[in-house]
Amino acid sequence: QAQLVESGGGLVQAGGSLRLSCAASGSISRFNTVAMGWYRQPPGNQRELVAFITSGGTTNYADFVNGRFTISRDNAKNMVYLQMNSLKLEDTAVYYCNAVYRVPFPWGQGTQVTVSS
Repeated sequence: QAQLVESGGGLVQAGGSLRLSCAASGSISRFNTVAMGWYRQPPGNQRELVAFITSGGTTNYADFVNGRFTISRDNAKNMVYLQMNSLKLEDTAVYYCNAVYRVPFPWGQGTQVTVSS
């Protein structure tokens, strides 16, 4: 059974930064071949894709990121990261990691990011 564990969220003031981490374990063979993404679910809204990184390291970001976030991965450690800078109130959400371009792995519990004014 694949397992994804997100961490690094918290309460931060607008304009601040956070670094989210995602640890993949279990039945995720050849993690380095899977494109991975960060998703978020704001209060009362549907889950949306924030950014993803391919197995080759190509990155892609949602328009609302506008250069503020950076996704990265460490295949040796089965880890995916999201560095978030210049956070805005509207970035408040539960953040999840999961695969893209394939059937998702079981969703983790996510990590709460709350941006205050």
